[in-house]
Amino acid sequence: MDIPATRESGLWKRGVLWLLLLAPLFFASYSFANWLTAKRNDVGSLVFAWESQTPLWPWTIVPYWSIDLLYGLSFLLPATRREMDRHALRLLSVQIICVACFLLWPLRFTFERPELAGFFGWMFDVLMGFDKPFNQAPSLHIALLVVIWVMFARHTRGLLLRGLLHGWMALIGLSVLTTWQHHFIDVPTGVLAGWLCVWLWPIEGRSPLQHLQVARDSKRWRLALRYAFGSAVCAAVAANLGGAWLWLLWPCVALLLVALNYALIGAGSFQKQADGSLTTAAHWLFAPYLAGAWLNSRLWTQRHPQPDQVCPGIWLGRLPTTRQLQPFAAVLDLCAELPLRNDGKAYRNVALLDLITPSAADCLKAAEAIEQLRQHGPLLVCCALGYSRSACAVAAWLLHYGGSQNVEEALQRIRQARPQVVLSDTHQQALLAMRQLPEQRPSTQEMIHGL
Repeated sequence: MDIPATRESGLWKRGVLWLLLLAPLFFASYSFANWLTAKRNDVGSLVFAWESQTPLWPWTIVPYWSIDLLYGLSFLLPATRREMDRHALRLLSVQIICVACFLLWPLRFTFERPELAGFFGWMFDVLMGFDKPFNQAPSLHIALLVVIWVMFARHTRGLLLRGLLHGWMALIGLSVLTTWQHHFIDVPTGVLAGWLCVWLWPIEGRSPLQHLQVARDSKRWRLALRYAFGSAVCAAVAANLGGAWLWLLWPCVALLLVALNYALIGAGSFQKQADGSLTTAAHWLFAPYLAGAWLNSRLWTQRHPQPDQVCPGIWLGRLPTTRQLQPFAAVLDLCAELPLRNDGKAYRNVALLDLITPSAADCLKAAEAIEQLRQHGPLLVCCALGYSRSACAVAAWLLHYGGSQNVEEALQRIRQARPQVVLSDTHQQALLAMRQLPEQRPSTQEMIHGL
């Protein structure tokens, strides 16, 4: 993450304006949800039997309350207007999502807290003056904590300070249970809501909301429906079986987001960075899908894990392990959904959705990236399996720079080197269309990332 060395001027005024908007909205929306839920007679609860063993630690009301102070202080940290606005939008989104959930499926906290005396007891009395035992899942406290924690971690340096920060933030997270304010189900759902808002409003790069465009490719819609069906199955099992099966809500959300990627958002939704990593938010949200995609890639390539040389200096293969990457000086990564640790190699990512034919423009972009990267030395062109996206990229380079006279010749060279490749008629059409496109000069940012 790149943080400017100097702060933009006038940010404190912008932070005050955001607080003047968010603070009243917080209390108004939260109080309204409490008031409305108190009038309902259909409010249930979701509590596990083992939660009766949860201790009540009155002193943890201090870290519990401290999030209010940290909420305000977090607006002193952003160094740019963009960072300030994205942080505020994350907090606003958390408020909207959590309150909407409270209204749609309200839950009640079921433990009766005993009378507490002293300073800690007074703090509990003040809290209960506006907080009621409703509005449980997802925990607004936890969701806000995720957003605030991310902002403080971004601006905290030094091993000791970061250790203190993470320790205190973790204590805040624990305090929602040890103050008997929330049941367990509220915590993971709150974490999920918080990361969803961080993902929606990244500091660097475009928001997934800015990528929204209805897919025109029928295959993208078919894949979107398959992932949506998988999400629905996970939700149905979780709802009907309950208990530990409720963890299926995590893959349910992950698969639903993948379905949206295919139908509306595109490859950018995985938020793959210039160094080959995914954002922390993407790692959390897509974790069940990422685990499945990685396992799938290893199962399909277990009999042929090594890359294959297509022509001098250019190799084609799956997403490499650290050992497999060692012989190469450069990497072109066509995979959108899986991270790649490039170990300081010359690296470029042309993010493409799995099982979708690249456009002619994508083929040309990949060919030009190969031509730039091969100047550094041995180049590995890879995707999850090394059978389709990366093979199409190498074919594009062979046509554009490698001396192949036609698509058939380029595909033949690739299949001779790596017989497992899967290139359909639609891939050939994209490669033919690419030949009609003018050569594109790389942007300054892309040239820097390629070095």
